[in-house]
Amino acid sequence: MEELKINHRLIMTPGPAMVDPRVLQAMSNQILGQFDPDFTQIMNENMEMIRQSFNTINRWSFPIDGTSRAGDEAVISSIVRPGDSVLIPVFGRFGDLFVELARRAGGEVHTLNTDWGSVFDQDVIIEEINRLKPKVVAIVHGETSTGRLQPLDRIGAAVHEYGGFLVVDAVASYLGTSLEVDKWQLDAVIGGAQKCLSIPSGITPITFNDRFAAEINQRKQVEQGIRTTTDPTRANFISSNYLDLTQLQDYWSPRRLNHHTEATVADYALHEGLYLALKEGLLKRIARHLLVHRALNAGLKAMGLEIYHEGENEMPMVTCVMIPSGLNDIDFRNQLLTTFQVEISGSFGSLTGKIWRIGTMGYTAQPGFVMNFIALFGAALLQSGVKVDLKAGLDAAQLIFTQK
Repeated sequence: MEELKINHRLIMTPGPAMVDPRVLQAMSNQILGQFDPDFTQIMNENMEMIRQSFNTINRWSFPIDGTSRAGDEAVISSIVRPGDSVLIPVFGRFGDLFVELARRAGGEVHTLNTDWGSVFDQDVIIEEINRLKPKVVAIVHGETSTGRLQPLDRIGAAVHEYGGFLVVDAVASYLGTSLEVDKWQLDAVIGGAQKCLSIPSGITPITFNDRFAAEINQRKQVEQGIRTTTDPTRANFISSNYLDLTQLQDYWSPRRLNHHTEATVADYALHEGLYLALKEGLLKRIARHLLVHRALNAGLKAMGLEIYHEGENEMPMVTCVMIPSGLNDIDFRNQLLTTFQVEISGSFGSLTGKIWRIGTMGYTAQPGFVMNFIALFGAALLQSGVKVDLKAGLDAAQLIFTQK
């Protein structure tokens, strides 16, 4: 065994993103007890900043200790009872994850499907909602497997006409593009840590409204050992203990009912990341992500590469580029990582071996990182025998930045 050594990388994937050094510095502080008043104050401040970050007044805005998948599962397993009707529009890998989670929760799952690389016309979804009237509609906002951003502003109103609930996976879009939780009538939303927030994976901000809370609290059962005589017992309790949102409500409210040992350092990271995002300003942060996305696209096109479905509901923090003919996806990405210390991602399913996914998220969404990436990426392509115009790529990206 040797002392841990981490090699330097330029991480340009759609998650995890590079972490802001100020977040790492915040994480180096000493541990506090989870019920220390100093720490519960941090918890309260985190809840308030989560509200602001989601553009909501929801009381129930707090983090789940776990990766974004834990946030998705906490929401789905708390709202979906066995036999509940669930509609899931699928346009990439993470729609399929919602299908998996809803089925494991016992839901009667209905899917809408469209080709990967496209999104749904909201009218198509609304028509199916009106036909099925499902209890839950679960949909991804930013689908990183295809680089698509699904319009959502009209779906919530349609779901609410008959009393249903709209659940949104905004893991990749959170703090990188417009996300109007209250205005769009989103009942429960899962954000992400390791993407546009630019903190380490392992803690996930979520928010849900009072009507969602009222529904899940019909299944609330505090665990044996800390249950009091005023806490009800129910036959249809939420099956997960760790991911039970009703018990986490007690943990993140003045009751402070012990549930698990809070991830202290992760909360430090969350606090610093949210503070930096809100200090920058949500509108400025959104504009920065869009500017960087435009510059990267321009640079790659000028080099001679093809952007996958350019202009068709692109995520402004993920660029998808077609892999040049004759180039092996995995071999090239390995070369890029080992020789140039740059990491990008391939894709999944029908897009495996066809596109690369390049993330410009949070801290990574800066002109310097993008210019460095274009230079190293272009050099790796040239070394692999792909004819690209590297100077043209750098000039095109720089022009976008100077014209902002």
